[in-house]
Amino acid sequence: MQSYAIGDIHGHLELLEGAHALIAADRAQNGDAETPVIHVGDLVDRGPDSRGVVEYLLQGQARGEPWVVLKGNHDRMFSRYLNDPWEPEPGLRAELSWMHPRLGGPQTLASYGLREPGQRPVDQVHAEALAAVPQSHRDWLAALPLWYERDESLFVHAGIRPGVALRDQREDDLVWIREGWLDDRRDNGVLVVHGHTALDHATHYGHRLNIDSSAAYGGPLSAVVIEGRDAWLLTPAGRQKISVTPDAPVR
Repeated sequence: MQSYAIGDIHGHLELLEGAHALIAADRAQNGDAETPVIHVGDLVDRGPDSRGVVEYLLQGQARGEPWVVLKGNHDRMFSRYLNDPWEPEPGLRAELSWMHPRLGGPQTLASYGLREPGQRPVDQVHAEALAAVPQSHRDWLAALPLWYERDESLFVHAGIRPGVALRDQREDDLVWIREGWLDDRRDNGVLVVHGHTALDHATHYGHRLNIDSSAAYGGPLSAVVIEGRDAWLLTPAGRQKISVTPDAPVR
């Protein structure tokens, strides 16, 4: 059983379209029309066209494409800001907010047409954001699932709390976890496919596969195909096996 997956997009529509083109080429040779494409979250922030990414994925699902789109911490922060710009985000340090330049909120609002959103009063910017972001985008983002299970894989944005049953996992962990997860070597009974922690390239640790290859920071956007616990990176030259490197740095 095959599954396709795409890493953290962060507002890069052109990279997303390129990843889907690679999947389409592989599907034509090796797959079938029903093989799902799982996007592991962080659709928005930092890149130039978060609005375009949301619209592309929303419309694709509306057409009936076999796309699964999961919620990342940046997607949750965007939704939370629209609901209440003063509500704290549990995953952030107290001195940070979604509108901090490091987080990428201003770039996301700029993609919806707001002028200098990071330089003006919060209440004013928030009112403009509510007028600019379509309700269809808000509803869609709010309803994104946190995980998806298929065959021998569990797809999630950040990871899981080791030793905790899936039904008992906390949303904060599923979209934010690093400590206690990245350095844990135990097998959880499935291959956990995730993003959230940016690496130079997709890395297979045996029990988990990190497909965040730093698109947010100028790196590529990884598209992979998974069969059982084996994974291949999709490239213009075809599939490239991702070897298991259990001792690779976890970062």
